[in-house]
Amino acid sequence: MCAIISHMASPHAADFPTALTHWRKLRRLTKKALAEAMGFDPSYISHVESGRYPASEEFARLAEQKLSSAGELWGSWKATPDARPTAAGGGELFVDLDHAELRYHEGTYIASMRRRVVNGGNEPVTRYLVRISVDRYPGHPELSNELYRNHPLTWERLNLTATCDGEPMTWVAKHDRDSFKEVWLSFENENSMYPLYPGQAALLEYSYVVGSDQWGQWFQRAIRLPTRAVSVELRFPASLGPGVWGTETSTTAAAVPLRSAVQRQEEDGEVSFTWHTNDPPIGARYRLEWRWRNTPQRDTEARPALRTASDRMRAAGILQEGEEILTRAAKPFHLPEQAKQAEETVDQLHRAIQRVRDHHHFGKGMGLAAPQIGIDQAAAIVLPPDPDAAPVLLLNPAIISESGESDSQYEGCLSFFDVRGLVPRSRRIEVEHTKADGSTTITVFTDALARLVAHEVDHLHGVTYKGRMAEGTSPIPVEEYRGTGRSWSYDQGTVQTSPAEK
Repeated sequence: MCAIISHMASPHAADFPTALTHWRKLRRLTKKALAEAMGFDPSYISHVESGRYPASEEFARLAEQKLSSAGELWGSWKATPDARPTAAGGGELFVDLDHAELRYHEGTYIASMRRRVVNGGNEPVTRYLVRISVDRYPGHPELSNELYRNHPLTWERLNLTATCDGEPMTWVAKHDRDSFKEVWLSFENENSMYPLYPGQAALLEYSYVVGSDQWGQWFQRAIRLPTRAVSVELRFPASLGPGVWGTETSTTAAAVPLRSAVQRQEEDGEVSFTWHTNDPPIGARYRLEWRWRNTPQRDTEARPALRTASDRMRAAGILQEGEEILTRAAKPFHLPEQAKQAEETVDQLHRAIQRVRDHHHFGKGMGLAAPQIGIDQAAAIVLPPDPDAAPVLLLNPAIISESGESDSQYEGCLSFFDVRGLVPRSRRIEVEHTKADGSTTITVFTDALARLVAHEVDHLHGVTYKGRMAEGTSPIPVEEYRGTGRSWSYDQGTVQTSPAEK
């Protein structure tokens, strides 16, 4: 086909979305009929024609084949700025198109995934890893943990099905936990084997079912392979009055609002929310959440009363004072061998930080160490007081030098957030820490950031700020503290010691 169409593109050809609409109508095909012929979801045809989603090379080739435009469609696609070859530059498996749909109907969520994968490597691909994770009470892990202990997610209820280019796929469980599953989808079934050979592409589709009694009101896409385009569609009954928003996180940045808007469309008593992005970075996580203004009474669950600051932190999944893990040194990572484990720990820290920030505003910045969320590993994240500054990631940190100049400021700790304590600390510290590739680096922190970092390094050595307070002093109730929401002051030569001043 390439030899025939290489000279067909007209310099006056329309852009690809316009050309696609023209030739589809010329062939008297509906969007649904064209989608069925090409093996795509009808919504994807609509998004391409409207210009909301870029067409992949595979899509353009199939459209040319099914609509027989004498090369006009292919030429229009090649003339677009986003036209790129399907060969993976890194020589590995990559995803050309990742589309996920979640539909809610009468207390049940139906998740359907569609991924066009390409083998850009040198060896046949025989299996593909899929992850399924549920959380009924986001932000209330103690409720979720109790729920799944008593009512674990089961394979029978999930009813997982998968196909490759229409061929059924067998699957093998890799991890089977109460609220988390990992599955290898195999490029084979009882009748045949069909490995994905180098240079080949295939459309993987799989779906599963989860009841609203086990799944909360959120949906997340994680980017683990090189991916060209990601799209998500949520479909809810209009009678529920749904509203949707989203956030984006990565291994190096805290949650921020999605960089492009979620689109809303209502038709035939159903509301559809769609969102997409191009060329997402590896490690990015896109989370959509929703609420129903008209929630059915049977879906309403009683939530615990959160009376104190510590109650709120406990509800956000932060272990409280008295837990043994908070009193011992955390285990160091062996890097780079445990890079994947470190990445997963950092991801859990980011998620916990987002939950905590839903409960409290931190004008001085904040930090969180892995033991505080029950992970016995030497990892911590610090958010500087400047909201525009990048988070500080610490793996295996150790303070190797401290300045002689120090000051005392009031600190709070998420593991006993009902009090504040006056803590003397050095105004300049040098911290040695490890990168994921195993190399070590030394970073200098000063003033507020030095205090925040030192606080988290202490946690990783089983020490809380109470162990740093001057002899004869004790924390004060948070109600007596006057510095909530304000940055620490670092006027030269000034040491603040009065709770009324802070």
